[in-house]
Amino acid sequence: MHETAPHVFSVDVEEYFQVSAFDGSIDRARWPEFPSRVAASVDWLLEALEQHQARGTFFVLGCLVAQHASLIRRIQDAGHEIASHGWSHRKLTSLSRSEFREEIRSSKDALEWVAGAPVFGFRAPSFSLVPGLEWAFDVLLEEGYRYDSSLFPIRRPGYGYPGTPQRPHEIARRGGTLIEFPMTVLTVAGAQLPAAGGGYFRHFPYAVTRAALASYARRGTPATFYIHPWEVDPNQPRLPVPALQRLRHYGGIGQARQRVLRLLAEFRFTSIARLMRTAPAATMRAFSAFAS
Repeated sequence: MHETAPHVFSVDVEEYFQVSAFDGSIDRARWPEFPSRVAASVDWLLEALEQHQARGTFFVLGCLVAQHASLIRRIQDAGHEIASHGWSHRKLTSLSRSEFREEIRSSKDALEWVAGAPVFGFRAPSFSLVPGLEWAFDVLLEEGYRYDSSLFPIRRPGYGYPGTPQRPHEIARRGGTLIEFPMTVLTVAGAQLPAAGGGYFRHFPYAVTRAALASYARRGTPATFYIHPWEVDPNQPRLPVPALQRLRHYGGIGQARQRVLRLLAEFRFTSIARLMRTAPAATMRAFSAFAS
């Protein structure tokens, strides 16, 4: 294990049929038809984290609260942080300001009621907080959030926030200051290669993620890793979606558990909440002073 300051381990808690890649193929009205599998996969992640004495931040969809209140309590009781992934997994690019406010207010209220603890963090579904939607930072502050983890410092169709600092940093707005925990990238020949987890973790060689986290550690700044519960569920139902969506969603799932365990064995991980308690705002400003 690398004896460095911990990185962030995060989980975007959603069902296998709720992913944005299926938006054009799986009607939301059909969601109740599909069997839920999220609890077993989250429980596996909780066991893996406990095995390696790691903690994480779980960005949970508000719409899961009614069916999975006990799961959210298990996450909380295991010492992990509960944060918001919105209510319905709708991309910010499809929401008005008032709709976004309702999404983050409803999810925050529901998650706090179940977990019995304040919710301070948010991650946009599919990292859809993109240039031009900076008003979302203002709404987050107005609704009591303290940090965001939605920005991906890459240029990619559908999402990405090119040019944002590649490490935790402050976002100053008229109504206050948010701490941003951006997604991890690996700089290769001057280009930014996504290396934060998710599909990139499954499809790219493991060495890409490992090199990115080691690079951040050398610079003294935490990287942010993410995974979805369905990505560690090799036996999930195969849904009837187009070939490209099948490849994107199911590719590499069979090796994801082994890779997660290897990553936990090689690096130290913590939650964003714990990192913020040990690294106050002045330290966050220091992180942003490092060169890319």
